[in-house]
Amino acid sequence: MRVPPFHWWRTVFFLIPTIGIYTAVLGTLSVGSSFVGGRGRFAHGCARLWAWLILATTGVSVRVSGLERVPRGRPYVFLSNHQSIYDIPTLFWYLPFDLRIIAKQSLGSFPFIGWHLGRTGHVLVDRNNPGASAFTQVAKVMKAGRSLIVFPEGTRSQDGRVGGFRTGIFRLAIESRLCIVPVALRGSRHVMRKNRLMTCPGDVTLEVFDPIETAGLGRDDARALADRVRGIVAAAVAGDEDQASAPGGWRSEKEP
Repeated sequence: MRVPPFHWWRTVFFLIPTIGIYTAVLGTLSVGSSFVGGRGRFAHGCARLWAWLILATTGVSVRVSGLERVPRGRPYVFLSNHQSIYDIPTLFWYLPFDLRIIAKQSLGSFPFIGWHLGRTGHVLVDRNNPGASAFTQVAKVMKAGRSLIVFPEGTRSQDGRVGGFRTGIFRLAIESRLCIVPVALRGSRHVMRKNRLMTCPGDVTLEVFDPIETAGLGRDDARALADRVRGIVAAAVAGDEDQASAPGGWRSEKEP
């Protein structure tokens, strides 16, 4: 048996307890505010502070480009590739919009973070049977002037390669005339890989692309639109993929 490296011990005995405290305190404040009508800016402020604390404590440095391409004052659907659980704090802190996410329904039962998601307007869906309720929830979020973060791959990438984009959110965007913004994340999987209990400091790049209007498109255009957005994102992360999949656990030649 190999002795786990320093960052494994740091994750288990420092980061997990510390982030747990952030989550408990800010989740409680966010949920508490929801009972007095505070489901908007205060709750989002708690989420953004939570995101910043996680990135700062872990030692994640983020370089952002392209934000000037996206005018303020209207809601968007930000569509991003998905490499790590650190993608969500990165997007929440560095995208200056009132954001909500689509998350697994099971997360709603988790203490603090799940309660926050359920009480503050995030979209919780059963991935195996999303049904019409998911579309209703998304429409409600956008009508309130909030933007949405979606990972259309449906799962995190193990090696950085961008998977196929599911068309459901694209059909909704077309039917509701929602504006889509492609987003590309590079390097976040090196901070914390899928199925691995170790977090390392790292550098992440966040690139935002020109908004894509859906007015004039029909339901039959959803597949082509999904492929177009995937092409933009995949081109931005090209060259960042692993040459070979890293073994399980903490062992990887590319990581600290």
